[in-house]
Amino acid sequence: MRVALLVTEYSNNRAMMQASLVKIHSLIRRRYEEAVMERVALAALGRQVSRVALGTWSMGGWMWGGADERSARATIERALEMGIDVIDTAPVYGFGLSERLVGEVLESLGVRERVVIATKCGLVWDERQEPWRDSSPESIRREVVASLERLKTSWIDLYQVHWPDESTPIEETAAAIQELVDEGLVRAVAVCNYTAEQVDRFARACRLDAVQLRLNLFERANLPVFEHAHERGMLTMAYSPLARGLLTGSMRPDVEPSDAARRAPMYHGELYRRHLAAVEQLDAWAREQHGRRVTHLAARWLLDQPSVSMILWGARKPEHLDAIDGVWGFALEEDDFERIDAILDEALG
Repeated sequence: MRVALLVTEYSNNRAMMQASLVKIHSLIRRRYEEAVMERVALAALGRQVSRVALGTWSMGGWMWGGADERSARATIERALEMGIDVIDTAPVYGFGLSERLVGEVLESLGVRERVVIATKCGLVWDERQEPWRDSSPESIRREVVASLERLKTSWIDLYQVHWPDESTPIEETAAAIQELVDEGLVRAVAVCNYTAEQVDRFARACRLDAVQLRLNLFERANLPVFEHAHERGMLTMAYSPLARGLLTGSMRPDVEPSDAARRAPMYHGELYRRHLAAVEQLDAWAREQHGRRVTHLAARWLLDQPSVSMILWGARKPEHLDAIDGVWGFALEEDDFERIDAILDEALG
């Protein structure tokens, strides 16, 4: 009798788990269909994709003080529920961890076909987890095989060279990537952190579909490269849109960041306090003018740049994605851009 009861209980629990999984699948599919977020064409894939991509650097833990795998998985699931269908990752993010988490979640939910995986090559590491740049053809071949295994997929939608490698001619790197495209392992190609001249060199040797660089309200040096790539019909992706948390409005002047990801001068000392003062002024103006917060304003400043196609929204916890809904439903006009610049000029000099 006891054995029969245990079998019955097991069967009931299994049925409940299967029903929950079906419910999750249904929810994700419905959110894909009903998502209100803006979309942009990724021409090389022949599809429209969300203008916000999920960034997975921080959830890998490297330079961010460690990882929480349970929270990371929940964050990926939450992004999918919101209608985000581009996930940006890289082998070096957690030294394989971020890619593995992405692959496991997409496989468990059965939504691989619906999601654009954008991963990278060109940063490798040793047994001490010390990374260095290597964009040689031999290294790229090893990296793509490892990434495909971790991501549990037979193809990569968007393959990106992470950083320029001075020891390898750009033409050799581009030719190696083109081979992967020809073999069907890679469907679209991008470069990250390249100058305009490097972008052109790469594009002469391999079809180049996208570029990714750092860009936000405080760090604008790469804007000319965005414009250069946009003029050539490439998708443009902005990483660090919230300046690694500085533009969220949640950081305090008496608590400076201690993680390795935020070692730049603007996260410390007097410069840090001046940037936070600017954030406070921007937040007040955003609330008064648009009924939004500084996070929404910072994202909108990027999305309303003619040369910016997409922003990468980094997150470690599901709640880090909550502000995305407030990015939609308003736009910045020329007067808004001028007022933002005036606030920054006054606060930062």
